[in-house]
Amino acid sequence: MRSKWERKKLCEIADFNPRESLSKGAIAKKISMDKLQPFCRDIPSYEFEAFSGGTKFRNGDTIMARITPCLENGKTVYISSLHPEEVAVGSTEYIVLRKRENISDSKFIFYLAISPIVRDIAIKSMVGSSGRQRVQQDVLENYEIPIPSLPMQKNIAHILSVLDDKLELNKRINDNLEQQAQALFKSWFVDFDPFKDGKFVESELGRIPEGWRVERLGSVCKCLLGGTPSRNKKEYWNGKIAWINSGEINEFRITKPSEYITQEGLKKSATKLLPKKTTVLAITGATLGQVSLLEIDSCANQSVIGLLENEDIFYEYIYPLIKNRIDDLCSHMTGGAQQHINKNNVEQLEILVPPQKILVEYKQIATPIYSLISNICFESQKISKLRDSLLPRLMSGELKLDKINN
Repeated sequence: MRSKWERKKLCEIADFNPRESLSKGAIAKKISMDKLQPFCRDIPSYEFEAFSGGTKFRNGDTIMARITPCLENGKTVYISSLHPEEVAVGSTEYIVLRKRENISDSKFIFYLAISPIVRDIAIKSMVGSSGRQRVQQDVLENYEIPIPSLPMQKNIAHILSVLDDKLELNKRINDNLEQQAQALFKSWFVDFDPFKDGKFVESELGRIPEGWRVERLGSVCKCLLGGTPSRNKKEYWNGKIAWINSGEINEFRITKPSEYITQEGLKKSATKLLPKKTTVLAITGATLGQVSLLEIDSCANQSVIGLLENEDIFYEYIYPLIKNRIDDLCSHMTGGAQQHINKNNVEQLEILVPPQKILVEYKQIATPIYSLISNICFESQKISKLRDSLLPRLMSGELKLDKINN
């Protein structure tokens, strides 16, 4: 039997959109919707802006997207990076949840908000026109769920926070490693630091070391456009072949697919199987211009171009190269309301190709960095899976804390 759990309305344990004061024109931290990462507790960045309106919140608050598809995509975060009395602002499409003193724990409120117990109700309550549906806040406020005692709330939140703390540490380590990898590429192939004592010649890309050449990207590596098997053919889906859509490319490494397709779906569609270590570029949609690296073999949809390494040009060169030249590619976007990068423009991009000996020397330095990033990504994936399995069981009382402690 569950002990010390009482059924309460959400509005009895959390204040919804608590009032805060902020003068018009005051410079405040703004946390916009696009800064929120899917199913990630912490906020990676913010910007300063003169306050003119929007949702207001403090440290310890949970902000949850109330509009589709942001809510379904897991845009719910815990605010912890502000100064003690600081008030920040954000989208009017946020619902702010704040703990009630001596009744609830702030981190427990966050984990409750991202649990299926609350998320499912919030999503089901959505009303409005297609693509602009919003949570009915009154439905959420009056929803009754079993709530444990305050000490038990703190214990549950602590267990889940330990896992999220490790995920955040891993993210910081990988961000640092990624910066190192990008700095290494820039030093060698943009600033030419190791080669400054050598002879330089003029080229289509400016002055470059003698013996280096300029080539079209499509002439040195394969550029493959993805595709989507027909949704009307059930036999094309739920197989064993990984498949990603362009939405996955807001992650700098891809370790799991969006969906799975069958061998038949692969054969009967335009999609291609891209090997791991393929650089993938989103050429349209919400993630237009984003660049990621596949850590798994996977197919992709038609909004993705895969750039394959080969024995002459390595992923450790292709991936940072595309990140470094993404502005050049985006400058050639076409289309009206639906902008996109043309595959031909990707293939025709002029790039610098160093001699093979130099690429091999660079690879020997770069590969350990990329390997460490990959290992940490897979470790984080396992931690996320553990957290996601514990979350609903802890929040419902199905899993007792003494079982975890033992």
